Parts: sequence; structure tokens; C-alpha cells
Amino acid sequence: MNNANPPQLSKLKTVGVTPFIYRSSQPLFRVSAGVPIGDALAQVSDLLCLAKAFAEDAAYSKDTDRHAWAAHYLTAMSKAVIDDVVQMLSP
Repeated sequence: MNNANPPQLSKLKTVGVTPFIYRSSQPLFRVSAGVPIGDALAQVSDLLCLAKAFAEDAAYSKDTDRHAWAAHYLTAMSKAVIDDVVQMLSP
């Protein structure tokens, strides 16, 4: 980005090209296009907060792996949104 002419961040939106959660080499989900990046990143923050809590629970709970799987899916969704925002911001 050019610091002399920064884009108005409030007008930037997700591009909607980043897939996540694959089944048989085919993406099951994709980031939606047109979401304001502030909203998208706020959602990512919430997803990562939950993923952190589930990962911590998984570390202490040895009787099941459901917390680990929940953390896995939440981080996959978070990564996809961040990758989509970065793709939009990159020249």
C-alpha cells in the first residue's frame, strides 16, 4: 500500500476467494465476498478466542478429542478469513 494515498479501511471488503475445510480435495466452505474487513477481523478475533479456550480444554481433557477438533475447525476458519483479507490488501 502507498502511505501517501492510504485506502479507506472502512471501504475495504473481503474478496471471497479463500477456501477452507477440504473433503476429497474439494473445499467445503469459502470466505464470503463483500464483508467489511473490520467486521471480518472482529469475527476472527472471536473465533481465535474460542479456539484458544478449546485447545486449553483439550490439553487437560484426556477422555475425548472433541475440544481439539473444535479448535482445529475454528483455526481453519480464522486462517481462511485472514488469508482472504491479506489477499485483498496485497498488491
